[in-house]
Amino acid sequence: MHVLLLKEPRDGESGPDPYIKELASHGHKATLIPVLSFKFVSLNIMTDKLFQPEKHGGLIFTSPRAVEAVKMCLEAEGRREEWNKSVKDKWNTKTVYVVGKTTASLVRSLGLNPLGEDTGTADILSHVIIEREDTNILPLFFPCGSIKREVLPRALRENGVPLETLTVYQTAEHPDLEKKLKNYFTDQGIPASIAFFSPSGVKFCLEVVRRLSGEQLTQIKFAAIGLTTQEAMIAEGLCVSCTAEKPTAEHLAAAIAKTLQ
Repeated sequence: MHVLLLKEPRDGESGPDPYIKELASHGHKATLIPVLSFKFVSLNIMTDKLFQPEKHGGLIFTSPRAVEAVKMCLEAEGRREEWNKSVKDKWNTKTVYVVGKTTASLVRSLGLNPLGEDTGTADILSHVIIEREDTNILPLFFPCGSIKREVLPRALRENGVPLETLTVYQTAEHPDLEKKLKNYFTDQGIPASIAFFSPSGVKFCLEVVRRLSGEQLTQIKFAAIGLTTQEAMIAEGLCVSCTAEKPTAEHLAAAIAKTLQ
């Protein structure tokens, strides 16, 4: 059966997308349509902060895009060697918190040791941080996107854990989104299942999906990558058929396959 994945392709990795691969192993043909476009901002400020680990109590990354911003800083300034020689080791004496396997793997590629790979959401990660950190630490540095949810900053604030946030990328709708969705529905027809990967994805795609599906909308099995996305879908009046137990290709593919049985 046809499954539509409303997500960005993986960064910097060759070969088929793991979600397409996993769904194929269950006998389903998945197509990926990118929903978001990103613009990096404040990278000069970020570079300054990255090279002053002594002023921070640790790092927090809740998205692959924020790690990508670090890579851009190191490459643009030609400071990768300096980072590898001395700076990354200073950060590794502190805790580098992450959400999810993709972000953790990108953090490792910077030579940093991530903690929180299995947390899955910023909400769960905030509990881990609160349990581990004192209120008298130096501020944790949290580079993030313009549409970050306030769950993590609020939880840390309420528990007195110092935090310094910096918006390093802005999120917008992908310029080709509507055109690609129209082409998909024209060529492939109504998919058996549509998977959403972020609240922003729901915000940018749903109206077009509703319009293109018409009365057949109720036949589509809608899937969510996690609870935050599921909440956004329910808030828009969608019936969510399944949610991945963990935000991985294996778990989402298994959930969709079970729903489509």
